Parts: sequence; structure tokens; C-alpha cells
Amino acid sequence: MAKKAFDVDYANTPVDQAGRKSALSMFMVMLGFTFFSASMWVGQQLAAGLNFSGFVWALILGGLILAAYTGSLGYIGAKTGLTLDMLAQRSFGTKGSYLPSAMISFTQIGWFGVGLAMFAIPVAKELLGLEVTPDSMPWQGYLLVAIAGILMTASAYFGIKSLTIISYIAVPAVAILGTVAMILAVRRGDLGLVEQFAVGSKDLGIIAGAGLVVGSFVSGGTATPNFTRFAKSGKVGLITTVIAFFLGNSLMFLFGAVSSIYAGGNDIFEVMLNLNLFYTAVLVLGLNIWTTNDNALYTAGLGLSNITGCSKKSMVIVSGIIGTLAAVWLYWNFCGWLNVLNCTLPPVGIIIIISYFFGKKDFMTQPLKKVNWWAVAGVVAGAVVANLLHWGFPAINGMVVASLLYLTGKLIEK
Repeated sequence: MAKKAFDVDYANTPVDQAGRKSALSMFMVMLGFTFFSASMWVGQQLAAGLNFSGFVWALILGGLILAAYTGSLGYIGAKTGLTLDMLAQRSFGTKGSYLPSAMISFTQIGWFGVGLAMFAIPVAKELLGLEVTPDSMPWQGYLLVAIAGILMTASAYFGIKSLTIISYIAVPAVAILGTVAMILAVRRGDLGLVEQFAVGSKDLGIIAGAGLVVGSFVSGGTATPNFTRFAKSGKVGLITTVIAFFLGNSLMFLFGAVSSIYAGGNDIFEVMLNLNLFYTAVLVLGLNIWTTNDNALYTAGLGLSNITGCSKKSMVIVSGIIGTLAAVWLYWNFCGWLNVLNCTLPPVGIIIIISYFFGKKDFMTQPLKKVNWWAVAGVVAGAVVANLLHWGFPAINGMVVASLLYLTGKLIEK
């Protein structure tokens, strides 16, 4: 009888103790997850609207909210050893889990494609001297997208092991080189950091700034259990997630903010170009995007595997192909839609959190429903409110509505 191949990614089973990883490995993976170039765009918005004091307070307030949300999910993932999709089966039902799986897969494939273009387009402009516009891009640019897509899909295909290796390479490189470039940029400026932050019209409130911080990674953060399930304990999952989100996000926001106020660019890539550090810039940009893109593709593969019943590896390939083919179009047309979709995922996360902590004793042993309609209704209503109510924090608005509906359903069932 043929021996069944061992699944190192535990795509459909809880991670056992043999599959658990060191705290350092978990920290590197989670930090690499938060090293997301699009967060630099948010840093640019924060710098344009806030002085330095407001910027710091927005980071702290938004970071606390984001850390509480992702930390809770990180703890649950580590404690149960389950993926987001397997957790969703216990909260939404076996068939009901298709909704959160589809939502998370769709957004992560979208961000994967955007990430590819975020690397290929600036490199095509600077390295090859190509003219790239929303209406046209020469074939060399598409070739860069294809090469990056193949490489990133290949590493995501091999799962948590390759994600860990890439994180060990990318995290120190991005953190050190990015910080050095940022310091050099500040030293070349006429004003100090605090004074430079004060320049311009500051029309963004701290609450609004904190909202941008939360919105920057709350959708990706929903997938936290996919990675922390490999942590040695719930405590390790919680601590590594909270520190990584605080440290990683803050660095990305700072890189983006300093880039915009000293170099007028979108990110640290443009700062490095202005400092004549072209190859270092390409390396930092590539590694920065690679870590987040691999985690996004890994998450999409798990989500589609839950829906289709196909293997995680085959679904990673499918997701990579879709994201690569659509990358340039996604970059120019879809960022706004992806930000709308960001508001739809926090209701998923909060329902899983409530489901776990309110039913802790029998969470892993309870019989699974086909569909928990209260959970489904909570996500739909939460997503609508988060997108349409222009007050406070959209993600929190959505979570509050989803929580109320879900808890109401539990009370009625009792």
C-alpha cells in the first residue's frame, strides 16, 4: 500500500507539536507579513495630514487596535493549530465557511497582483527607461511582472518552510537598508524630522489617521491564524503577532512618511534612488513585496482549497497565475475596490474571535453545522455598514455590527 505523503503545511488538519516552529521563526514570518509596500502609501498620507506628534499618536492608537485584533486571531490560531478557513468552519459552518474563504482569497490574490506591479512598474521605469502609463506598458514590463510572479508563486508553493526562509533573508535586509536610507535622507535635508513634518497643510485628525493605520492591514491581518498556528503556544502566537504588527507597520509608515516629506516620493525606493542607491533600492523593494506577496498567495491557496477540495499547492498555482495575469490591470484599476473589500474582512475575524472565546470549552469538539446563517448575516451587514457609514473607524463599525448580529443569533438559538 502506497504511503500517504506528509503535508508539512497541515492544510486540512490541526498543526501538531512536531510541526510547531521556534518563536524567532514565527516572529520573522509575521514581521515579513507586515512589511507591505502599500503601507508606505498610507505613511505618505499621514505625513501630509499630521505633524510629527499627531503622526506618532495615530501610529500608537491605530497600532493598538490592529494589534488587539490580529493578536486575538494569532492566539486562537496558535492555540488550536487551525487555519483561518478551518476556524471559519466552526463559526460559519462547513458550507458557510466558503463565504469568508472566498473573500480572503479574492482580496489576497488582488493584493498579490498589485504587489507584482508595484515592483515591476518602478523597476521598468528606472532600470529599462520605459514609459509606463495606465494605458500602455512595453512588453519588457510585462516580462518583469511574469518573472516576479513565477518566483513568488514558486516560493509560496513550497509553503511555510520557504516563507520562513525568505522572511529570514528579507526582514533584516529591508529593516537595516531601509533605516539607513531613511537616516541618510533626513541628514541631507535642510530641516530636522519634527520641523519637516510641520511643513504643509495639516488637515488630518489623529482619529482619522488612526483609521488609516487600522485600514492599512486589517484585511491581511485577518489571515493571521494561517501563520501563527505553527507557534509553540498561544502566548507565543499572541506576543509575536502584537510585536510584529507594531514594529513592522510602524517601520513601513515611517519609511513612507520620510520618503514623502524629504524626497517627495511614494516610498523608500524613491528615497534610495535620490541617494544613488539604485540596486539597493531594487533589492529592498523586491524583498519587501516578496514576503507579503508570498503570505497573500499562501492564504489564497488555503482559502480556495477549502472551497474546492483541491490541494493547497494546486490552488496556490491557480492563484499565482490569476494574480500575475491581472497584475497590471489590478494596479491601475483595482486599488480602490481592494480598499472597499478591506472593510469586509474584519467582520469575519471578529465572529471567529467571539465564537472561540464564547465557546472555548467545546470549540474543537462541537458538531459542525452546514451553515450558520447568523454568522453569514453578520459579515454581510458588517461589510455594508463599514463601507457606507462615514464615521469613526470603518473596520470597527463593521465588527460591532457583525458582533451584535452573531451574538443575537446565539442568544436566540439558546
